Parts: sequence; C-alpha cells; structure tokens
Amino acid sequence: MNIDRIVLAFAGSMILASVALAYFVSPYWLWLAVFVGANLLQSSFTGFCPLALLLAKFGLQPGCAFPRRS
Repeated sequence: MNIDRIVLAFAGSMILASVALAYFVSPYWLWLAVFVGANLLQSSFTGFCPLALLLAKFGLQPGCAFPRRS
C-alpha cells in the first residue's frame, strides 16, 4: 500500500468514526469530519498533508498524489 491509499483510508475512517460518534455520543463530533474534509480539500490544492509527511518518514512507498520530497 502506498501513502496515497493510506491517507485516503485514514481520512475515510475518521469521517465514518466521526459520523458514528455524532449519532451515538454528541453532534459536536461532526467537527472532526469538518476538519478532515477541510484538510483533504486544502491538500488537493497545496499537496501538503501532515499524515503523508509522517508516513514518508516511516519509509512507506510514495504515490503520485504525495510524491517524495527532497
């Protein structure tokens, strides 16, 4: 699995967890989904993603969305 797929899987998991927590615990958990969505939107324009940087430091294979930066 490359960095791109891990980032997308993590973001999707966080959004689903946020919706479940909002349903069962408190609607304030929807702010987590808003944060994740905003981060996905800004990374589509800038190419900057904190999770992708962290995964690259662990030596995972880069993808085309988040190439290895030198």
